[in-house]
Amino acid sequence: MHTGPVLVVRWAHNGRWLASGSDDEIVMIWDMDPNARGKVWGSDEINVEGWKPLKRLPGHDSDVTDIGWSPADRYLASVGLDSKVIIWDGYTLECVRKLEQHQGFVKGVCWDPVGEFLATQSDDKTVKIWRTTDWSLEAEVTKPFEDSPGSTFFRRLSWSPDGAHITASNATNNKGFVFIAAVITRNTWTSDISLVGHENTVEVATYNPHIFLRNSSAPVSTSNICSVVALGADDRSVSVWQTKSARPLIVAKEVFDRQIMDLSWSWDGLTLYAASSDGTIAVFNFTSEELEGIAPHSVQEQYLSKFGFTLPPPPHGYSHIDTKHPTPPPSPSRTNIEVTKTVVHGEEVNQLVARRGKKKRVTLVPNSAAIPSAGGPSQSISTAQPLSKRAPLTQITTSSKAPPTSSFGFPMPAEQPYEPPHSWVKNGGPMDLDVPIDSFGGDGSISARGKRKMSDDTMSVARIGRTLGGDRKVEPPGPVKQLGNWGGASAAPAQNHIAVQQLGSLLPALPLLSYLKSEVEDSDLLLEVRNSEEDHTTEVSLVSGKQVQWLDFLPSPVIALKATPFFCAVASQDGTLNVYSHTGRRLLPPLSLGSAVSVVDANKQALMAITSSGQLYCWNVKQQKACFAPASLAPLISTSPNHTILSATVSPNGSPIIHISNGVVYSYDPNLLSFIKVTERWWAENSDSWHGRARAAQSIRGVMTLTEYMLNGDDKNFSLSDAINNASASAASHPAWWSTAITLGHLETRMHAIKLLDSSAEYRQVVLLYAKKIADEGFRAKAEELIKELFGPVYWRPGREDNVPATICGIPRRDLLKDVLSIFARSKTLAKLGLDWQDTLKRANNEEL
Repeated sequence: MHTGPVLVVRWAHNGRWLASGSDDEIVMIWDMDPNARGKVWGSDEINVEGWKPLKRLPGHDSDVTDIGWSPADRYLASVGLDSKVIIWDGYTLECVRKLEQHQGFVKGVCWDPVGEFLATQSDDKTVKIWRTTDWSLEAEVTKPFEDSPGSTFFRRLSWSPDGAHITASNATNNKGFVFIAAVITRNTWTSDISLVGHENTVEVATYNPHIFLRNSSAPVSTSNICSVVALGADDRSVSVWQTKSARPLIVAKEVFDRQIMDLSWSWDGLTLYAASSDGTIAVFNFTSEELEGIAPHSVQEQYLSKFGFTLPPPPHGYSHIDTKHPTPPPSPSRTNIEVTKTVVHGEEVNQLVARRGKKKRVTLVPNSAAIPSAGGPSQSISTAQPLSKRAPLTQITTSSKAPPTSSFGFPMPAEQPYEPPHSWVKNGGPMDLDVPIDSFGGDGSISARGKRKMSDDTMSVARIGRTLGGDRKVEPPGPVKQLGNWGGASAAPAQNHIAVQQLGSLLPALPLLSYLKSEVEDSDLLLEVRNSEEDHTTEVSLVSGKQVQWLDFLPSPVIALKATPFFCAVASQDGTLNVYSHTGRRLLPPLSLGSAVSVVDANKQALMAITSSGQLYCWNVKQQKACFAPASLAPLISTSPNHTILSATVSPNGSPIIHISNGVVYSYDPNLLSFIKVTERWWAENSDSWHGRARAAQSIRGVMTLTEYMLNGDDKNFSLSDAINNASASAASHPAWWSTAITLGHLETRMHAIKLLDSSAEYRQVVLLYAKKIADEGFRAKAEELIKELFGPVYWRPGREDNVPATICGIPRRDLLKDVLSIFARSKTLAKLGLDWQDTLKRANNEEL
């Protein structure tokens, strides 16, 4: 029923209603239909449960990002990218209140378990606490979010079941250098406690719905209460913490291939579900011994009564109790899942158990050491209980010693027994089903339903037709070994050997290996090369799963290859480059580069090669033309015998990005017929506008930001914090205007580089940053020059003259000017200049000039 991607689904506490939020700006309420007997998608089995749409809740003006039901389902709160928080009546489903105080996208919402407060988290870098009695603002928490990045898709926060704390995602310490989850204390609304250790922004925090007792034999009291919270981060890891300890119970590193989007605990508190944008779900099962002290929900109800808060009564005539339609029992026809009844702490719950699947036990971390909260003295939430007092846990580690921990107290990767998710899929791991999805078997026989079975090969041929090598089975590559040079007959011409000798130490020839591969992004396609030393044959093939899509043979062994969603490139030892489509058809004639390649890279339709003789080539494969004439890298690497190429990549528009060990990143400008400096480490040490700080690579968007981040780690001896400290220490010895001049030079250089690399989002950002800098300094001449460059000729209209492009990096130039002028108009020194040009721009847009 939604017309856009669904971003959030939440159960009502009564178990009968379900709320979903979508990009289509709608919140949808679903009601369980006991009479629905719909079939499971893709089969003839009857669904255990059927759901029907109950009501559409329009009200948001943009994507709905999060939803939360209040205790007893008295209210429903929804938040979205329109910066609104909308409160709905949980019974009538009518709008109660719209809260519009946030100044940015609202990406998370949670309720106080008592129902007295509501908390929301936004890209405006605040967590706002609202009173449910009058829907006014109780408090605003900003400190731990001042330097938080705006790159996360969500900012999901959670309230502890004892009502004492809120754990909020996407917080940072140490001026943005340390990613944390912030723990906010009730009533004081302070955030002095930090959960530190994830290597990227925390996307979601979720508390276990149960209260935990420190001492199970002691009475329920505030001093005897603790909670368990799970964190999911953009570093693809999940951590679970117990508030009586300053160390996590468990950290599962790199569970997914992409970032974690949501977490959810089961009602019995022993199972944690995690969902990722890579399309997979992970399930963590705990025992009551591992989560010791877990108390039944009745203990929580007893404890929460101390707050003395009562929710408003339901509207007259409304109730969430339904006695007319009892929930139907699970259907016995489900062959891949068993439904069992289990009693947990006096409560009967349903458990769905997969009949076959790979289960792994994970080592829990001893709570013997405390993690200091970053940026302050050591603060543990409480005294940790020694692991020796716990019941023995099932472990798969072979060492009897305590596992090593990182500097943040998180377990080291070797301690984590999780396999990468992609291996689960390839090996048919925990999602292996008894009932096959395809209706065809592999033996060509007739199934029980009377339908003829078909082999996988037959199905593939029916789907794509007959192909070169399509009837061959995919063989495992075996051990990869380095081979001798058996391509001498097709070696490069003698004159190129001089260049190889001159630049060989800087651009070494690639080794000849028996097997090479390159995966195609976002697909199961794999480009493979097998160099056989026994019979001197070179086989190139494209494989999808266990099926060969096509193959080819080449006269010279292959030393490098690259596959993209658009083409496959293969470089041979004799200096030849072959480019194939995904059907195995040659898109270009064999390109002879004169000497063997040292680097091959591709990005969308762009292909780049650097030969051992130092020649740089770039092509647009779709247009079948070169981006520029071949250029020699000698000017970049001949200045010092110690300079080497650390990396070389290509941007989607065909601009090379070459990182040299002297701390400089270069590209080539075909209009200037010259290499240009994209950025260099010197800016990091001296410019106030360096953007390569404290951002993990997965959260980076934009080629320039990624390049500056990469530059931070190009030298193990180079520490950015040391550079900043050194710059501060020597500030007194610098001449006047040092910082201003270097910052402006950095921004101007960045503007030219981003324009060459065609990164539109970054170009707008750097232009506005540059405009603010010259406005702050009051540099009128620079401001006028920037205005005239963006405005163009006075009598020019977009499209009127070919020599004045209407856009810069795909952005209309006068749209950029409008934003720049608004900055100048608000400054103290350039206000009149900005206002005058705003009037001129308005008249030009109205064609008065």
